[in-house]
Amino acid sequence: MEVLYQHCCGLDVHKQTLTARVVWRDESTQRQQAVREFPTHTEGLRQLAKWLKERGVQQVAMESTGEYWRPVWNLLEAEGFSQTLANAYHIQAVPGRKTDIKDAEWIAVLNEHGLVPARSQTA
Repeated sequence: MEVLYQHCCGLDVHKQTLTARVVWRDESTQRQQAVREFPTHTEGLRQLAKWLKERGVQQVAMESTGEYWRPVWNLLEAEGFSQTLANAYHIQAVPGRKTDIKDAEWIAVLNEHGLVPARSQTA
């Protein structure tokens, strides 16, 4: 598959925390990854934005239940990130043992290849 975003992120957003998985290609085009968890209060979201900028992230895709995505979206939008809000139903990974880290990784992989179907932001 063609890589559309050389530096991108997948976010799995919950009420009090979010898990971020960043994927990128190094100089030798080897795929690299980093994962980190952040609190969802304002300072935590500022730390997330700083961390993403330090890694050269171009595109962020996030999955969230309920309305927990809204503050994350607003802060990252203000910081200039291109974003996609994913419909959780459409990006579900293969059934099995589920963790936030695996969810964030799957979202990042889909995002990297431009395969995150967006949901309405008013939903």
